[in-house]
Amino acid sequence: MAGLYFDQFELGQAIDHEIRRTVTDMDNILFSSLTYNPASIHIDHAYCETTEFGKPLMNSIFTLGLVIGLSIQDTTLGTTIGNLGMTDTTFPKPVFAGDTIHSRTTVLEKRESKSRPSQGIVTFEHLGFNQRDEVICRTVRAALMMKAPS
Repeated sequence: MAGLYFDQFELGQAIDHEIRRTVTDMDNILFSSLTYNPASIHIDHAYCETTEFGKPLMNSIFTLGLVIGLSIQDTTLGTTIGNLGMTDTTFPKPVFAGDTIHSRTTVLEKRESKSRPSQGIVTFEHLGFNQRDEVICRTVRAALMMKAPS
């Protein structure tokens, strides 16, 4: 399914995204390396054995990107102009290599753009869950969206 246009979103609409992804240690090390994040809690197994978690935590920015990324096919693929911002981002549970992540998106708000008549702003809540359906990430994202062609 391609992304939806501004006009197709409804307040309160909730979408459970069918694509799931199991995260790996390589995802964590590669993402941390690509973003120059040398935090031992992500890349040093020996260090992590001494922490309360006993193993590396997935990089939270990777987790955030994945949770939103899992939503794109059903929401904004080909219909978004760009992200305007994210707020209220939390990570209530840790994510580890081997966890399988899935997400749900809810439309919180929508309004027509005041300066761009062919576009509108949709505010989404994205929730990420692990394989036990525990919330592992929450964020609110505003996106500038295309209106359906006339």
